[in-house]
Amino acid sequence: MRFWVPADAAAKACGADAVAAAIAAEAARRGIPVEIIRNGTRGMVWLEPLVEIEAPEGRLGFGPMTVADVPSLFAAPAKHPKALGPTEEIPFFKRQTRLTFARCGRTDPLSLSDYEAGGGLAGLRVALAKKPEEIVDDVVTSGLRGRGGAGFPTGIKWRTVQLARAPKKYIVCNADEGDSGSFADRMLMEGDPFCLIEGMAIAALATGATQGFVYIRSEYPDAIAVMRRAVEIATAAGVIGDAMLGSGHAFHIEIREGAGAYVCGEETSLLNSLEGKRGVVRAKPPLPALQGFMAAPTVVNNVLSLAAVPWIMAEGPEAYSAIGIGRSRGTIPLQIAGNVKFGGLFETGFGITLGEIVNDIAGGTASGRPVKAVQVGGPLGAYHPVSDFELAFCYECFAEQKGLVGHAGLVVHDDSADMMALARFAMEFCAVESCGKCTPCRIGAVRGVETLDRIAAGDGAALALLDDLCELMKTGSLCALGGFTPYPVQSALRHFPEEFTPVREAAE
Repeated sequence: MRFWVPADAAAKACGADAVAAAIAAEAARRGIPVEIIRNGTRGMVWLEPLVEIEAPEGRLGFGPMTVADVPSLFAAPAKHPKALGPTEEIPFFKRQTRLTFARCGRTDPLSLSDYEAGGGLAGLRVALAKKPEEIVDDVVTSGLRGRGGAGFPTGIKWRTVQLARAPKKYIVCNADEGDSGSFADRMLMEGDPFCLIEGMAIAALATGATQGFVYIRSEYPDAIAVMRRAVEIATAAGVIGDAMLGSGHAFHIEIREGAGAYVCGEETSLLNSLEGKRGVVRAKPPLPALQGFMAAPTVVNNVLSLAAVPWIMAEGPEAYSAIGIGRSRGTIPLQIAGNVKFGGLFETGFGITLGEIVNDIAGGTASGRPVKAVQVGGPLGAYHPVSDFELAFCYECFAEQKGLVGHAGLVVHDDSADMMALARFAMEFCAVESCGKCTPCRIGAVRGVETLDRIAAGDGAALALLDDLCELMKTGSLCALGGFTPYPVQSALRHFPEEFTPVREAAE
């Protein structure tokens, strides 16, 4: 028998290691030879640990599994109380458009042969047959934009580095995934690491870079271990190294571990940290594309941006750009979290509405209470009320509503949520995580927390200061931390003003 048990961090947190051990022990007790493959997660977190068994009709899913559920997997799997049927027929999974995450959960993450059998390295081979400018043209045509939050056109960044003249160029992957409610970077690195490696290799071909770095936050020990091993395997197989797939192109990748500072998710802070310096924001210009790592031209892209490139090269940029809406092309891996029935990763084309995501895909709240607000884009993202549920999920649509797509993390809150407390958390988060470089961020966030505390204590005069303070924070900030922290505060104030009414009026 062949079993798949995820080794993804979320699955392991739910007991996947114990379930895998129980399967091995039960098989030994029964004298049944088994193969247990530790795959990545399918992204349906509410079903973890999700065990799969190979069957003539495909892989059958069972979950969420416990150690006590294991014996009946051998006795009568068809009648198992946790039986879900064919995994890929589960509605949450079936309705996705999986491009970037096509292999995640299906294969052994560290099997290069599995990766190739699932279409891996096809994009790199296409790229090897093209000129650098042709690769860049394809990425531009695809419409791919930065999936880390900024939404900057990936191809334009690559072209800037490609045209730069320098003896050394770099590809830096930003895997410092620090937003609350986001986990797609980790999920891909743990479940399909060769996809990221292939994307970085294609970026190197396009720009002339010879060295790459993957900067991973220290809170991701499993992702760090998987990526390091995957780089070793890819190098030994000649996928990367002195001669990519036997070509004349040299490209090496090194895994670097961050220290968990949120501000290092900003590209220039990350570069400082990568160079062994304090993680503070750099002033721009110069842009990292011209003077990045060690003052050399550097592509800095998010995990999901780079991981989307192999599919684009293999299937063609037009196929990718045919998906989406407006200037938001291709697919977006939604990370659904918070108070929901069905939390997890859902990859789909841009254009789906916020209401469809929350009510249909996520199944509404786990508490059964009405939805009150959805924060989109991490701790710096705006809170969207139910009246925004017709909003199409795309960069421009959210910007028009004074929000942001960001890393596409969604955190759902029911009607019991205290919006002023949530706004305060966002402001306090900025005060704690600020690198201290910019005055509006360093001082403004501290004053913001104090102002919210005054309102909560009944100081009516403080309420009039809050919006002005938020507007001041947006000016002069070098990175998104100070510039976007007002978004959750102002959106909460705009949509839920009654919750900011002082408990008592200020003293005369």
